[in-house]
Amino acid sequence: MKPSASILFALFAALLCGCAGSSSLLPGDFSESIYTPSHASGFEIRATDRCASTLVTIRNPWQGGADVEQHLLLLRGNDLPPESFPGQVVHAPVHRIVCMSTSHVALFGAIGQESRICGVSGLDYISNPWIREHGLRGEIRDVGYDTNLNFELLSAMRPDLILLYGVTGENTVITRKLEELAIPYIYIGDYMEESPLGKAEWMVVAAELCDLREAGIDTLRRIAADYNRIREQIARKTPEHRPRVMLNTPYRDTWFMPSTRSYMVRLIEDAGGAYIYPQNDSNASVAVDMEEAYLLASKADCWINVGACNTLRELTAQNPKFASVPAVRNRRVWNNNRLRTPAGGSDFWESGVVRPDRILEDLRTVFEDSDAPTLYYQRLE
Repeated sequence: MKPSASILFALFAALLCGCAGSSSLLPGDFSESIYTPSHASGFEIRATDRCASTLVTIRNPWQGGADVEQHLLLLRGNDLPPESFPGQVVHAPVHRIVCMSTSHVALFGAIGQESRICGVSGLDYISNPWIREHGLRGEIRDVGYDTNLNFELLSAMRPDLILLYGVTGENTVITRKLEELAIPYIYIGDYMEESPLGKAEWMVVAAELCDLREAGIDTLRRIAADYNRIREQIARKTPEHRPRVMLNTPYRDTWFMPSTRSYMVRLIEDAGGAYIYPQNDSNASVAVDMEEAYLLASKADCWINVGACNTLRELTAQNPKFASVPAVRNRRVWNNNRLRTPAGGSDFWESGVVRPDRILEDLRTVFEDSDAPTLYYQRLE
């Protein structure tokens, strides 16, 4: 039996147009929530009944970015790009991605999709073994930093998408040049998340780019289950007097103390510690002078995240008064730099971003003053 003319016309129209009305799609047309994060606050994935494409909306991806909203439209199948879409448009799945942050590399590594990365910023600082091996072969290129990006190299590479990060705002020098080169980009705000599991949840965005949404969700679910199991174990046995925890070291005679809402303080509390500076309940780190910081350190049972220091001697060389701090005298100073590249890149800020359960396990060991093995932390001697 021959197909009718109407059926042939419908099939032809579907192949030609793919997504009915896609030429006039707007972000507001994507009203169906495909993925609403449980822990993160900076992104959402939505769909529309008009086509197979999905929309990744990213909010406030840098400090002070209130009410900032960016959109990335992922076209699928025969969907056509809109004529004037207020955002970036790419075809999914993406195959060639440039990552401007080590944490972006970790998002793809968490779902086993490092092979989609063709370029990075600061290859020598990346810990991922696959990226390092293929970087040595010249198959993954280092595209440079910030405004020193190698745009000539990027133009030759023709990536499907470049993932940016912003500190205080959009770098229009970069984004305008990328638009000139017709290279799609989007800012990723994983570092802005205050929840440890919220940072990890950005792997779902990476998975969406790869058409592996369910794999990303399943991976996150397993990590969250492990994190919550460890946290509950700690809560059941944490004594009434939690060890008081000091953080960081001075920077140019100023000591920055994070907010109680911050990522690191939340990890400390979930691991059974008590942050030494609870009076900072703002939404940002605050600077304290050296004298106040020394008094805080003198009251702490444990001191962690001491910058580039690898030994107690290096720490006390910054200020001889540190030698009298109880945490130093009692050898309860730990740094999160056990896993480093030869150039000094820290895997704590790479794979640790997507494995907060492993960091939590490390911190339990630190606060219990145990000699159990640790992954990211090392005791200073």
